[in-house]
Amino acid sequence: MPNIVPFEEVGHLFEDFEHTAWRLETQRGYAVDRISPKWQRWLDGEPLGYDPDQPWHANVRAQAEAGKRIERVRIVDDPPTEGQRFLLASGLGNVEAGEDIRNISRADAERHGLPDFDFWLFDSRLLVRFHFDDRGETLGVELTEDPSRIAQACQVRDVAWHYALRTAEFQRGVRSPM
Repeated sequence: MPNIVPFEEVGHLFEDFEHTAWRLETQRGYAVDRISPKWQRWLDGEPLGYDPDQPWHANVRAQAEAGKRIERVRIVDDPPTEGQRFLLASGLGNVEAGEDIRNISRADAERHGLPDFDFWLFDSRLLVRFHFDDRGETLGVELTEDPSRIAQACQVRDVAWHYALRTAEFQRGVRSPM
């Protein structure tokens, strides 16, 4: 059994990394999104753009200004789930803040052998793998610097990044769920 710690214990990594924080998102929805005030605003049709006072956006902007990169690839179903549609909408604010978010269809992700678990990779040295329950609630994260697992995560990053499309481009090809 891996050593699982609360996600909150690794929050400092988003400020302390040296050059790159990279994420793979594989879930069809996240409980943390559904309890966010942004969720109801999105359901009400409000735009979820860049907010310089929002802590994530402020940190992304600060890291980008320091020459660091925050990037992620999201695996998206066809058609996207409600949770994935929310992420496509809310991710535009992250992109405006300076994060590079790309998307890949689940079929393409499976074809290219991407894993079915979420993780952050910091500076190609530290892997933070998420553990979720069946409702999409984060149970915690597992941290490792094991060289073989880091090498695998770097390969996943490179494959995902190669095949994923920037958010705006990906959104143009998404079919409406209506």
